[in-house]
Amino acid sequence: MTYISTRDKSREVTAAEAIAQGISQDGGLFVPKALPRLSEERLSLLLDKSYTERACDILGEFLADFTKDEIDESVSLAYGGGKFSSGSVAPVVKLTSRLYMLELFHGPTCAFKDMALQLLPRLLTLSAKKTAGDKKIAILVATSGDTGKAALEGFKDVENTGIIVFYPKDGVSEIQRLQMATQEGGNVGVCAVSGNFDDTQNGVKAIFTDEKLKQKLAGKNMMFSSANSINWGRLVPQICYYASAYCDLVKSGEIAPGERVNVCVPTGNFGNILAAYYAKHMGVPLNKLICASNINNVLTDFINTGVYDKRREFILTSSPSMDILISSNLERLLFELYGQDDGTVRLLMEKLSADGVYSVSEDAAVKLKSEFYGGFCNETDTAKTIRDTFAAYSYLCDTHTAVGLKVANDYIEKTGDTAKIIIAATASPFKFAGSILPSITGERYGLDEFEQAKKLSGITGTEIPPRILEMKDKPVRFTEYCGKSGMEDYVIKTLGIY
Repeated sequence: MTYISTRDKSREVTAAEAIAQGISQDGGLFVPKALPRLSEERLSLLLDKSYTERACDILGEFLADFTKDEIDESVSLAYGGGKFSSGSVAPVVKLTSRLYMLELFHGPTCAFKDMALQLLPRLLTLSAKKTAGDKKIAILVATSGDTGKAALEGFKDVENTGIIVFYPKDGVSEIQRLQMATQEGGNVGVCAVSGNFDDTQNGVKAIFTDEKLKQKLAGKNMMFSSANSINWGRLVPQICYYASAYCDLVKSGEIAPGERVNVCVPTGNFGNILAAYYAKHMGVPLNKLICASNINNVLTDFINTGVYDKRREFILTSSPSMDILISSNLERLLFELYGQDDGTVRLLMEKLSADGVYSVSEDAAVKLKSEFYGGFCNETDTAKTIRDTFAAYSYLCDTHTAVGLKVANDYIEKTGDTAKIIIAATASPFKFAGSILPSITGERYGLDEFEQAKKLSGITGTEIPPRILEMKDKPVRFTEYCGKSGMEDYVIKTLGIY
């Protein structure tokens, strides 16, 4: 198993090199040269295994230059030790006879990013030892909310690493902000940016490709890497939970072996649904991949028209982790749609950068629509879905998951498809209590986030995750913010690479 760049497939690297570098030197993203296969027989052998055992089995296919002991220990440290409030790590909860919630928010930061970011620090430190000697790894992260805290928690005080997280100043929930601002650890830095997520993400990418800055780092025996989903080490653990969810449905008798199911994923940066795409193409019997967007529906339009156009109003919503107009992981899908034609991908990315828009070929558009369905949910329908879902099933979902639920139901109504649907439930509702509470009660309250969370808990009988409650008394450590042009200066100051 080797990896190639989406913009220059002559660059062939090992898994450890791909993970340690994070992004290719040409600005492309690393992808497997060829995907491993999960046969029906192989899947059947996973049915009676635990989540961690399934993850070890699948990761072994992708991490060829890691030993079995390295993978087993990394997975055990990531998902064991009581870090996840559910013993099954990523449980599948039946909502209706056709809808199943894949709960990915039982980790230490109450969001699906924990599924990858509890594992990535282990993979990255091992990768660095294999490829970078004694260099210190400087990890840069752009976040629209959940990635930042999950990365900070995963990498805090990890030996020979430092991590800096940038987030849009007005583009995260108050709980998300506090989770980052109160982060413990001697090797962490957090800075707000006076722009939106796309500005923040572009700033981080520019820093990654700044040759002068990389030379400064090298002079201090350091190198950049990423904990965003542009890093293959972030994406590969997410493939595991789609395979595991399928096994859970077969084992529980909800579906027959080999029966195809659909997957619905609320997503902005396209990484979470891309992991489902890879799982499908490895052999997990998934059928339609339902891409759910909020009102920033650039992905919906792309799937339906074949035109990706970021030239539109950026809207702040109650589902901030999806407030994105530049979906970085889409580049990996384009690479596959074009039969790994790196030249075409390079041209499309140049066109997006220069013009803010590109169109795919008719053949690529047909392939895209054959695998994906795109839908979106506005703010009114997000609130209504939260309220209606709790009223009907006593199931409390967050704003992002509500987007997924609405789009899944729209898909059923519009297509008549009778296949069962796995919906990715991406975060605890208590991370967004300020939006969830009025959705349930129809009223707004002059309360802080913690008081709103307590009121929501009392009304719904749902327990607040202890990790959220304990923040109330934590000191705020990080209050700095900068303009888009000040991100590099913050990195230089924080890393001490003047």
